[in-house]
Amino acid sequence: MTRTSPQDPAAPRRRRGVSMADVARLAGVSAQTVSRVSNGHPSVVGTTRQHVLDAMRQLGYRPNSAARALKYGEFRTIGVILFTLSTVGNSRTLEAIVEHAAEEGYAITLIPVAVPTQDGVLGAFTRLGELAVDAVIVIMEVHLLDAATVTLPPGVQVVVVDSNGGDRYSVVDTDQGDGARQAVRHLLDLGHRTVWHVAGPEESFAAERRAEAWRGVLAEAGRPVPPLSRGDWSAESGYRTGLALADDPACTAVFAANDQMALGLLRAFHERGRTVPGDVSVVGFDDIPDATSFIPPLTTVRQDFTEVGRRCVEQVLRQVREQHVEPGTSLVPTRLVVRASTAAPPG
Repeated sequence: MTRTSPQDPAAPRRRRGVSMADVARLAGVSAQTVSRVSNGHPSVVGTTRQHVLDAMRQLGYRPNSAARALKYGEFRTIGVILFTLSTVGNSRTLEAIVEHAAEEGYAITLIPVAVPTQDGVLGAFTRLGELAVDAVIVIMEVHLLDAATVTLPPGVQVVVVDSNGGDRYSVVDTDQGDGARQAVRHLLDLGHRTVWHVAGPEESFAAERRAEAWRGVLAEAGRPVPPLSRGDWSAESGYRTGLALADDPACTAVFAANDQMALGLLRAFHERGRTVPGDVSVVGFDDIPDATSFIPPLTTVRQDFTEVGRRCVEQVLRQVREQHVEPGTSLVPTRLVVRASTAAPPG
């Protein structure tokens, strides 16, 4: 058998990795420009960006995140822990986080957690640590942080969305209570004696805040508080509740905790021969893009998911840069959008 030594011309040579300088030479730009394109920085646009991307593909260049982290002390990646993408709020918040992170030159690593438990959260943080992220955004949605046994790992730069953990963490949320108050007051101002409510799931922080505000406005106005109905955010659950409410002639106004359940209400009232808004007024929450296409177009509370995502990215990157966490809750305002599904009560 013939052995080869490193000096032997017959020995296979290890191919040198493609460097940022190689890409810069081929594209005719500076290494700094290549770095910006590699990090997704928005300052490089048009033909310059395309030239760099073409050179990367031609040379087979792949950014070395480990080397970048050693040089700059960061991976330029934000981890997102998410329990479900099935709700409008979660999916649109994630979309906004991705968009604003990209504007800051950061990528997103998404870790779904099937069951929101302490073990599930800790396991997600462990996986994100192995994937090398600079900070974490947790879209919590449920009452996980209420339990004394459930905590987030110490020393991690983290922002939590839709939670009541502002005494311990940095939290960003829509002003759920104020949005619900706007909806209920609108119906009372139209002349309805009281307002029925279709709430979201019991474990949902947002659903709880909206239900508390509904109940509080009615109590403050000295109006009777009807029994609360509970759905699961789906149009089907709103439809089932609507069939029951349609049989109650005293029900002239309903506030649904999201637009999908409001859609189910509209179908149920239509099938039972109760017109909206002639017999019953309906208000939703979220202002999904399809709300204007409901029959009738839906009066609803608009959430600014873009602003929620922007604040999440802004706050978590501030923690990364300043190495300091300030607990507290940042509330994003809501706005009632009045359309054709609400009117004065019959008679």
